[in-house]
Amino acid sequence: MKLIRFGAINEEKPGVLLADGTKLDVSAFVKDYDGAFFGSNGIDNLRVWLDNNHENCPKAGDDVRLGPPMSRPSKIVCVGLNYAKHAAESGMDIPEEPVLFFKASSAIVGPNDPIIIPKNSQKTDWEVELAVVIGKKASYVTEADALNHVAGYVLHNDVSERAFQLERSGQWVKGKSCDTFAPIGPFIATPDEIGDPNNLNLWLKLNGEEMQNSNTSDFIFNIQHVVSYISQFMTLLPGDIISTGTPFGVGLGLTPPRYLKEGDVVELGIEGLGVSKQTCIAYK
Repeated sequence: MKLIRFGAINEEKPGVLLADGTKLDVSAFVKDYDGAFFGSNGIDNLRVWLDNNHENCPKAGDDVRLGPPMSRPSKIVCVGLNYAKHAAESGMDIPEEPVLFFKASSAIVGPNDPIIIPKNSQKTDWEVELAVVIGKKASYVTEADALNHVAGYVLHNDVSERAFQLERSGQWVKGKSCDTFAPIGPFIATPDEIGDPNNLNLWLKLNGEEMQNSNTSDFIFNIQHVVSYISQFMTLLPGDIISTGTPFGVGLGLTPPRYLKEGDVVELGIEGLGVSKQTCIAYK
């Protein structure tokens, strides 16, 4: 199943995306895709409800705005330097354990909403990433059990301001959390739609030029390891997001470095998780 939210900003309705592209409004069953939905066996219950009610669901138009496919989670936990080539292009050692940092949930926007280049920014960068949506509370879970806590997978552009992140002291969160720095979607795909999340192609283009092209088989730490590892340090709640790192090809690693400017168009995708597209605008 593919979960979407659609409509104007802050007025999104929950829906499902069918194989033929039809968007069904399921707000008669659930108010929103939030922690309560994911934590109460909501996906399985929605499947059953749809079997009996799909013909009565209103359809959304083809031109409707897609919002982020979940309401704001309690946290976004990110894994840094999880591809060896990206660590190398960043001038950093391959980590012995996952590098963790937070991204503010207020950064979340829809998959095709604009990226706002922040005030005083000179080094706003792109990062295509596979993100995991937690479906069941996870605390001290084993790797063997980790995937049982996953509700689905989603495309994420982990937009980053490198000067804020690396040159302004303190933690990376400052360069990761600006408004619009987390375009997510177009949809959450349930695990049965994806197969092996540790073997998915992912890519990103800037103004039509391919900048990133890799596969999650190049993870240093795979999905099971990451979910289990994070749960040793904090409780993951239903609806929480884990973003699993970006492959090589970010602007920071180019010679000379290249960063986003007003008018740039970023397009990215992951096998089985669709495509998103953002136009960059300057902060005003």
